[in-house]
Amino acid sequence: MRYAPNIPEEELKNRVGKDFFDRFDYQGIKGKIDFAVKPKRSDRESILDDEYYLWAEAKAAATDILIMLTQLILTIGKARTFDAVNPPHFLSCFDREKIAFVPYHDIMDVFSLNDFNWKVAPSNRETKEFKLVHSRISAIINGVNTYTFNFAKDEKELREFIKSNFAAGKESVAKIQINKNNFKRIYDRWVTDVMPTINVIWPAVKKAGILDCDFYLADLLSANNQTIREKLSVLLNSDRYRYNKQMNETGIFSWEADFVDCQKAHKRFWAKYERPPKEEYWDYIIERRDLLVPQDVRERKGAFFTPPQWVAKAHDYLANVFGEDWQDEYYVWDNSAGTGNLLNGLVNKDNLWASTLDKADVDVMHDRIENGANLWKEQVFQFDFLNDEFLPESKGGKLPDGLFEIISVPKKRKKLIFLINPPYGEAGNAKTRARKGSDNEAEHKAGVKESRMSKRFHGVIGGAALNEKYVQFFARICADVPDCKMAAFVTPKYVCGPNMNSFRNFWKAQYLGGFATPATTHDNCSGDYPICLFIWDLARKNKFPAEVPCDIFNANEDYEGVKVFRVPEDKTINDFMRQYKLPKSEISKKNYIGIARCDSPDSQRNSYCWIALNFNTAHSHILYINDKNLIPFTVYFAVRHVIEHTWLNDSDRYFFPKKEWEKDKTFQNDCFAYTLFHNQNKIKSREGTNHWIPFTEEEVGCKKRFKSRFMTDFIAGRKDNADYVLAEPSSLYGNSDEAYCIIAEPLPLYGSFLDVGGLGGGSKPPEPLKFSREASAVFKTGLELWRYYHKQPKANVNASFYDIREHFKGKNDKGRMGGKSTDERYNELIGILREKLKILAKKIEPKVYEYGFLMA
Repeated sequence: MRYAPNIPEEELKNRVGKDFFDRFDYQGIKGKIDFAVKPKRSDRESILDDEYYLWAEAKAAATDILIMLTQLILTIGKARTFDAVNPPHFLSCFDREKIAFVPYHDIMDVFSLNDFNWKVAPSNRETKEFKLVHSRISAIINGVNTYTFNFAKDEKELREFIKSNFAAGKESVAKIQINKNNFKRIYDRWVTDVMPTINVIWPAVKKAGILDCDFYLADLLSANNQTIREKLSVLLNSDRYRYNKQMNETGIFSWEADFVDCQKAHKRFWAKYERPPKEEYWDYIIERRDLLVPQDVRERKGAFFTPPQWVAKAHDYLANVFGEDWQDEYYVWDNSAGTGNLLNGLVNKDNLWASTLDKADVDVMHDRIENGANLWKEQVFQFDFLNDEFLPESKGGKLPDGLFEIISVPKKRKKLIFLINPPYGEAGNAKTRARKGSDNEAEHKAGVKESRMSKRFHGVIGGAALNEKYVQFFARICADVPDCKMAAFVTPKYVCGPNMNSFRNFWKAQYLGGFATPATTHDNCSGDYPICLFIWDLARKNKFPAEVPCDIFNANEDYEGVKVFRVPEDKTINDFMRQYKLPKSEISKKNYIGIARCDSPDSQRNSYCWIALNFNTAHSHILYINDKNLIPFTVYFAVRHVIEHTWLNDSDRYFFPKKEWEKDKTFQNDCFAYTLFHNQNKIKSREGTNHWIPFTEEEVGCKKRFKSRFMTDFIAGRKDNADYVLAEPSSLYGNSDEAYCIIAEPLPLYGSFLDVGGLGGGSKPPEPLKFSREASAVFKTGLELWRYYHKQPKANVNASFYDIREHFKGKNDKGRMGGKSTDERYNELIGILREKLKILAKKIEPKVYEYGFLMA
């Protein structure tokens, strides 16, 4: 909940009452107290009528909590309000940003001050009385028993606090319980409120492998400020933290850290929460440390938690491929184990090995072992798979001797399965890399690309592929552990990504099977795309397969058939479009009606394919449009938009089509109609002349002439000043399978564009476009929308489809088109239009596959 910076105090009180105390009585102000909350009468049948939950001071402007509480106490003491009615459970104060609660019994002694002048004005901060009370309550509270909530950031916790503590007859304060559903959210607030007050040099601490979340876990799993799980990397010991292992020998940081504010923020923060959580949550919280690891660190180090349902599914698929006794016959090494959950459920711990980059994760796994995890402690170890040498511990290396023997002996190596969910970090990925020029840009790139493996395979595997961290993992497995098996959770990018050819040429293995899952079912993965488990046998040195089929499971774990991921062909739909580029002479003369952005030819980039009159033409895939390439472009546009983007088709790539599409006029005209009324048609009349009005002035009821009639002339198949027969209005919207658009009286075009004869040029005159029943239905609803718009008092004569939508929906505070309109007739018309477009899209969709734009 956020309140405006200029909100008046009275309005703020009313808003806070309505937003947070609506189920109570907050209207009855007691004396000169700004705000009071008590039970509604129906809740007070058996208790005193004057029971209050809250007395509060309110300020519109952001104000220090102690100042507000001081004024409230002076107001109460001056009126002796506690003599007239029972005092409340809490004293409180709030401004437009925050609200604080203090149990009344913690502060009531202030009202017993001897020789104190309670007659002073409570609002005068310069009096000695104000300063004395301020000093006293500061010493009493000292941050321990003040429950402070930010309206915007802590709304959920605030509501929970009110629900738990505002009950008739309740005396003790109920703290917020910590569980597996809220410990991550509490951590996010801890990072803001507590972390800055810890007296450490964070870059040095993180360099030594300790993250802020390790300090949080030390806090969370503590009682009376003493950490109760001894195997954590960091322990809280009263008023300071201690590093659990004597690692200060690195010389990077001291082995203990206190607080820069004498622990005030720490005490204030944890006063709101019950620590430790119930014991039943301890193992889960420790195991899910990955949720607390920053995104950039997770992507570099692979701290991703594979959901239990997909772990179990992976084990089932391994049993199907390698036999039901696979756990006894094969060794398993998770070389990016995190906290080890990929090995959960496996029973033969003699054959299980887990390594991870972070020593803190090793500590977590060792803690889990002591609490029942089915692993041997000596087979869980710290190892940097992209940098460390394969040397056994007996010779000064990091690999346990037993595992080193397995990877060294060919017969045993063939029985080794890498079961991994490797890091997804990418040096060249704008989503994951640091901002260019920022302090940690070099650190990010060094952490992702400049590993020893990236240098080793540079020149063997192309840079674009080697940017992917998991590719570096795969490359080392392939080169240094030949003949092993691998089962890896990863995106299918290395199968169907266009920049992965060098890796596919390097990778020699036989594909054995796998399955695809929605990324949204995996923690910390945003976006609709697949994460797949692919199983490979590296003992069989096959070329990379052209097709990789796998089973599909939805978010509910239901089987949905088979998906085939394909190695991309050389020529794409963008190559198809390039043959229709306008010559520079046409562009320089501005002989075009729009500019199209034609982004990368895969499904995940379809939302970046649009039409406009003006945008940054530095983008590499730009197409200027006029009558010469309008039909091919609308085919391109419709093909990219008629099939809804889903998690499963995210990686699907659009190809150079077969030539059969050129003879299918119905398909072309369906695509043309679909393009005109699609939301990605972002033509705006304020940016230039709108040539995209698909109706005449008479049809829409416009009293003035359009600046351009290009589109209706194009639909009519008419050149400049050509004579033609006026179509009857009913012909477009009749019940026939084919219909013609309505054409108005002949007028010269705005500009000279109609100099085309068919798709390939020539002298044959163009013909009027004929539209299918489905396309005609789209035109019919579109015409109703245009007519309704031109009835509006401030209608723009040359309005585009975008302009019409913006008129009814307005703009948000960022200047972009708003959400749902308040005009019900518009909502009705646009809703019908969208339904008609969906029907038309379903008609076009089979042709997309038939003509080879997509592979089924």
